[in-house]
Amino acid sequence: MAETSPDLSLPDLSFADAADGVIAMAHYAGAKGLVPATSGNFSVRMTATHAAVTATGANKAALVRDEVIEAEIAGAKHPRASAEAPLHLVRYAHAPEIGAISHIHSLAATLLSRRHEAEGVLRLEGWELLKAFSGIHTHETVMEVPIVPNDQDTDRLAMLVERRLRESPPGFGYLIAGHGLYVWGATYQDVLRHMEAFEFLLTAQLYEEGRP
Repeated sequence: MAETSPDLSLPDLSFADAADGVIAMAHYAGAKGLVPATSGNFSVRMTATHAAVTATGANKAALVRDEVIEAEIAGAKHPRASAEAPLHLVRYAHAPEIGAISHIHSLAATLLSRRHEAEGVLRLEGWELLKAFSGIHTHETVMEVPIVPNDQDTDRLAMLVERRLRESPPGFGYLIAGHGLYVWGATYQDVLRHMEAFEFLLTAQLYEEGRP
């Protein structure tokens, strides 16, 4: 029988290393005021089948190792998983190139997601900082950030998101109307950069529209 080559595009991280990435993203978001009142959640893919994810109720700004859980991507729900864990795990199941995901509640993201909900998309165009996203090399770029309606049934919402993303140009995040922003990348370091870029660009967009 021929040997099967490993999929080198997927990470192979220990729980400790993945949890450190989760904590780094959470602390960054907390320091920037992007996860008020224990909101938001963060994850890092460990393998094809498991991810490290923030546990329910954790204060992300002061997250510690005990508040990160190891969750199965396509298995039984972890007893300490947050309600929004499916929005991470289903993304990993559908996009093996993704290695880390963050969910933040910035003011700019929340306001713009409501303002453009009827359009179903937020267009970011011509900004120099679009070059902060992996693979983008010119400001002459249009990034279409999908906007999906909010739903308290997060299993249903996760599947809606995946259907919508299949119909959209490849990107690095999406907005939930009146809720916040999901951001991803190949590594947690990419996500840190993408979070910072999104926050600047969404704030700039808010001001450009004349209603900060």
